[in-house]
Amino acid sequence: MNLHGFAFCTTALLLVLTSCGRSESNLDQTGSQLDLPKQHQTLLPPMNIATPAGWGREAPQAPAGFTVTAFATDLKVPRQILVLPNGDVLVAEGMGGADAPKSRPKDFIAGYIKSLGKTSVKGGNRVTLLRDTNHDGRPDLRTEFATGLNAPYGLAYVDGNIYVANQDAVIRFPYRDGMTQAAGPGQELVKLPSRINHHWTKAMAVSADGSKLYVGIGSNSNIGERGLNVEQDRAEIWEIDRQTGAHRTYAQGVRNPTALAINPASSQLWAVANERDELGPQLVPDYLTSVRDGAFYGWPYSYWGQNVDPRVYPQRPDLVNKAIRPDYALGSHVATLGLTFVAQGGFGGPYAEGAFVGEHGSWNRQDLAGYKVVWIPFAGGRPSGKPQDFLTGFIKDGHARGRPVGVAYDPVSHALLVADDLSNTVWRVAPSTR
Repeated sequence: MNLHGFAFCTTALLLVLTSCGRSESNLDQTGSQLDLPKQHQTLLPPMNIATPAGWGREAPQAPAGFTVTAFATDLKVPRQILVLPNGDVLVAEGMGGADAPKSRPKDFIAGYIKSLGKTSVKGGNRVTLLRDTNHDGRPDLRTEFATGLNAPYGLAYVDGNIYVANQDAVIRFPYRDGMTQAAGPGQELVKLPSRINHHWTKAMAVSADGSKLYVGIGSNSNIGERGLNVEQDRAEIWEIDRQTGAHRTYAQGVRNPTALAINPASSQLWAVANERDELGPQLVPDYLTSVRDGAFYGWPYSYWGQNVDPRVYPQRPDLVNKAIRPDYALGSHVATLGLTFVAQGGFGGPYAEGAFVGEHGSWNRQDLAGYKVVWIPFAGGRPSGKPQDFLTGFIKDGHARGRPVGVAYDPVSHALLVADDLSNTVWRVAPSTR
């Protein structure tokens, strides 16, 4: 079958699937306490992806009192952002996971549909450095800090070293303040699981004391349909000694931990995760959670604590009984890919303590969800209210003008930076009075 024939068949199938699910009311819930809807297994999830439209002369919208500008444009699939101590900004650019086999007919269909919502630009496989010398909110220096990388994603800095999490390894680059280009190709610190790489992104954070790196490693499937032998060392968060590369499993059962960050109010590691598909458009909620050492978060045997997934074989009631419920639901299929905590009082007022979360946007539910950056208020180191829209406008007339990925709060310039991997832009949000 040629591409046009495949697209025609796919469109016809989608019309049937979409019409079958239109009568379902929106039961989506967010926050800490949820009354989850019943499971609704489907041959294929209902699919509706926002196809690209472009921004033109417009930009995303932030709350009153904030100004949004394009900090950098014409990037090559920007994913995660790191602000260095001197204010320089690093952007990881890349796209990985191309070798994941399509083992089921619906994998082909889902892959085709998801591709409609992606940029046509090829990933840069690089880290770009942006420097705003005169502090006017616009970089006047832009260099390729490191090139020839393998789908870079997670970024970290500690004690004179920059760490980049490629899809297959963590690489270390010696760094001196003011450097605009790495002195060499970098040193491999530790290999990361990369066989098949259904979920290729490798999120990364530095422990509060600077001695360890945490790396998120996504599952190789939705719920183990490729066999659990390919899930070895997957759906985990590793703790890595940044000096030696020695590692251990810090937490398990997190289907796809796409961003990690340390909460400065508590020094606790937190993660956002993408949950499983094909249990209905309102299941399973993606989430934000603190990550406990030695904890098991359910995948693939259960979700949102001890809600059993009947599709997984063999069942493991012993592991289900150990499963910890995540701290905070963000909504089903919103595709959370970014997480950053504010520091030093943040923007003040209602934005003094909490986290910003980048939601890349759904493809497998009828009503589009995500496609925005939300603010999660915290009090005493814990979430304390419902998500609040902070950066919106990525959807217009059912089309996507952008899709948020990584977010980074910059306490030096008092701004939030947001990677948009559809328009290949880094947006800057700052108080209008500054």
